[in-house]
Amino acid sequence: MSAEQNVATARRWFDDVCNGRSRSAANEIFTSDHRHYDPSSPGVPDGPDGMTGLAAVYYTAFEDARWTVDDVVANGDTVAIRWTGSGTHTRDLNGMPPTQRRVKVPGMMFFTFRNGKIAESYDVWDTFGMMQQLGVVPQPAAR
Repeated sequence: MSAEQNVATARRWFDDVCNGRSRSAANEIFTSDHRHYDPSSPGVPDGPDGMTGLAAVYYTAFEDARWTVDDVVANGDTVAIRWTGSGTHTRDLNGMPPTQRRVKVPGMMFFTFRNGKIAESYDVWDTFGMMQQLGVVPQPAAR
């Protein structure tokens, strides 16, 4: 597959699965043995179902959640995306009751492709900043 096709597929994670809440789209874009690496979300099951479950955690807890693709870099079978997620915490988030606070969180994902589908994804995002915005972790004192 070309780098352009890989970019289009990687963007579908954000557009179709995260923002579109489409579970079926994940089957089209992830390999059946897809592996996800994210220190903030350990234990995501392999395959498309693991990724739809991961997205559902956030779009359920933040009912108005939206992910924006801010920047894309592609090189062969690797696509890197800088993204921003935002939403209002209106429902339970992994045992944390809703705070009704709005968050805006940056992150980066790296996707590795095999035969036109995403075989691996590496996600690093500002989990600590989100917890500060939710009021769970104190904000640093002003200098």
